[in-house]
Amino acid sequence: MTPATSRTTALVTGASAGLGAEFARQLAAEGCDLVLVARNRERLEETAADLERRYGAAAEVLPADLTDDAGLAAVVERLSDPGRPVGILVNNAGIGLLHNFEDNSAEEERRHLKLHCEAALVLTHAALAGMLERGNGRIINVASIAAFLPRGTYSAAKAWLLSFSRWANLAYRSRGIRVTAVCPGFTHTEFHDRMGMDKSVAPSWAWLAAGRVVREGLADNAKGKAVSIPSRRYKVVAALSRVAPARLMAGPPRRPK
Repeated sequence: MTPATSRTTALVTGASAGLGAEFARQLAAEGCDLVLVARNRERLEETAADLERRYGAAAEVLPADLTDDAGLAAVVERLSDPGRPVGILVNNAGIGLLHNFEDNSAEEERRHLKLHCEAALVLTHAALAGMLERGNGRIINVASIAAFLPRGTYSAAKAWLLSFSRWANLAYRSRGIRVTAVCPGFTHTEFHDRMGMDKSVAPSWAWLAAGRVVREGLADNAKGKAVSIPSRRYKVVAALSRVAPARLMAGPPRRPK
């Protein structure tokens, strides 16, 4: 058991940019130490150095590709180390697919599913053992407002993550574990640029700041909420999804590749 006075360690996946880097920054500002996971070692080291300089946080770098079995196993090993307990897990790593399902290769779709669903499941399972033994822990799964909408395999994967988080929060909150699915809408990060999306397709009012998404997500997780939907506008979208026709919520069809 670690002393009660020790600092909480948070492990964040996809921590080199976007929401992952913002989660790391806000957690460091709250007094947490970090384990930063992403594929790009150089960017992780830059982020770690910045967190250490600005907040005095110890920031460990763990380069890993979570779509690769060896990379996923390395993060599981770190989460399972009883001598260096992780009190907060943020499953943030994600990718988007620009084209229609039929235009993507099966391998692209499999990798997409593995990152969003399998990796989150495996890392949550690894983190839970120590959290349950200590009687406390926090898990944040970065889903999307797309989880409420019929919009391809990205929506399907995020819907799985949303359902998984709801169940896990119900199953484990009485044992001190808070699990939250954070479901933002369009957010100003590198995510859409990396997938090659034309960001002008979404109106300016639809875009959220990463700082707000993370701030609200952390606050809702601290309160024990199973689902966090940052901003009133996207709460309305989620509410409409329960009553509006699926064809309306699906949005305009994508053009063939």
